[in-house]
Amino acid sequence: MVDPKTWRKILRSAMAACCGSLFLSGMPLHAAAETFTASTDKTVVETSRGRLLGALDDGVYSYLGVPYARAERFMPAEDVQPWKGVRPAVTYGENCFIPQMTAVAGDELFNPHRYLPMSENCQFVNVWTPGIKDGKKRPVMVWIHGGGFTNGSGIELTSYDGHNLSKEGDVVVVTLNHRLNVLGFLDLSAYGDEYKTSGNASVTDLVAALKWVNHNIEAFGGDPDNVTIFGQSGGGYKVRALMGTPAAKGLFGKAIVQSGSRVDSVTDQASSRKVAELTLANLGLKAEDIGQLAEMDYYKLLAAANQALKDAAAQGAKDARYAPVQDGEYIPENPVGDRWVDQARDIPLMVGNTLNEFETVIRNKVGDLVADNKNTWDDEKAEAKLKQRFSDKADAVGKAFLAAYPEKKLADAYFVDLYFRPGAIRDLDLKAKQNGAPVYSYMFAYESPVLDGIAMSWHCSELPYVFANAGLVKTSTGGGQQALALSRKMSQAWVNFARSGKPSAEGLPDWPAYTSDRPATMVFDAESRVAVDLDRKVLQAAGAI
Repeated sequence: MVDPKTWRKILRSAMAACCGSLFLSGMPLHAAAETFTASTDKTVVETSRGRLLGALDDGVYSYLGVPYARAERFMPAEDVQPWKGVRPAVTYGENCFIPQMTAVAGDELFNPHRYLPMSENCQFVNVWTPGIKDGKKRPVMVWIHGGGFTNGSGIELTSYDGHNLSKEGDVVVVTLNHRLNVLGFLDLSAYGDEYKTSGNASVTDLVAALKWVNHNIEAFGGDPDNVTIFGQSGGGYKVRALMGTPAAKGLFGKAIVQSGSRVDSVTDQASSRKVAELTLANLGLKAEDIGQLAEMDYYKLLAAANQALKDAAAQGAKDARYAPVQDGEYIPENPVGDRWVDQARDIPLMVGNTLNEFETVIRNKVGDLVADNKNTWDDEKAEAKLKQRFSDKADAVGKAFLAAYPEKKLADAYFVDLYFRPGAIRDLDLKAKQNGAPVYSYMFAYESPVLDGIAMSWHCSELPYVFANAGLVKTSTGGGQQALALSRKMSQAWVNFARSGKPSAEGLPDWPAYTSDRPATMVFDAESRVAVDLDRKVLQAAGAI
């Protein structure tokens, strides 16, 4: 029998072996953990508007809820008034009002959300950096959130947390909030010159945030001359819009569009003005009453504008939706219509998608996917499902899919995305033809093991990997070694693109640019690979392009 003293020695030795420095000299496990520090002696930075008190945790400084602009309703963003003393920056700022709280993939399991207080005064940035006042000029990665042009925030998804990406990549990460929906895109320009940018109020916020970065990021250890903007879904549309916005010229040097090429990033002014006209009518207001909108209850205004979107479409408006407005001045032309505008020529670009996007939730509900998991289908059932979706094109689609994705099964072809990828290929082809800065293509095809793989590579599924957060959002990724390894590779590829303009990472094959004569795509999966002209034939077989 072993005496208690000996047992304690054995236990201590075992714990030291398992936990290393977390258990030394008899200290409790939590004692070696780094202290959360928010101190005027250690975490204060000086910005153009005043001093900020942030926090230091696990080797990363964070400055949250930092005001970058201010604006009256429908008016363009303006500089923040300077403040006296030290402003705490240790909690997030308010998010913009949104119509509803959403679960993108049908369940919080896959895309856990965070919702905080909302306000029209929502112009805040959050900054994560490995160092301040250290003389370094790190690449700056500015994240523009998704949610279309109506929903979302810079912290809406847990995946957006910038701590790990900043620490592992030695970069400065910035996320931001901006005006959305009726607050950001109601085009009242027909009612007076003071409203000429009201249809692009949201874009003026984004430009103001990039100007704030340009003026202040050096204080956070960042390089104002090496800024990359990246965004997913609606954030990808916003990235494309900024590439054609003259006011944003020179404020960033590289761009990444993730699942953000399905439709144009702008709408036409005839449609946007029609929506404004019908919004007034729905509220019982005349042109001379336009000033009343400034003080109107948000939800009343939103309801009137939402109905106006439907009414305008019914009355023949070409493109009635909340979106930046191609007004001939603030956004002179479609940033990527039949061509990328000249302003985008010298901006290195990355464009990509997830293999399934929304197809998993369009084809079945989560419960149905569990009950009838495609991973259990044999070829006979897969063929029947393909005929159900693709009719007489089923055989051609199946063959083209397996040729493009030999590592997948025939059943996977049933869930292939046909809505987002055609726009991405269009954007890639047009950028390649521009003969300017290089463009890179990717496809995220990794299947999370959670719930036996039913969600596949859904819309937003790449986000934990890009942000080095595969271990943070385990309900999405599973948190296993395979997921963590892919997260390291993908996040480093994004970081290296931000650093040098070429995505690469240890453990990945060489990633060549997408060109007209060799349209290469990086396929991210358990075993990542490069394919040439990956899925054009799949889309052609399905009649999607």
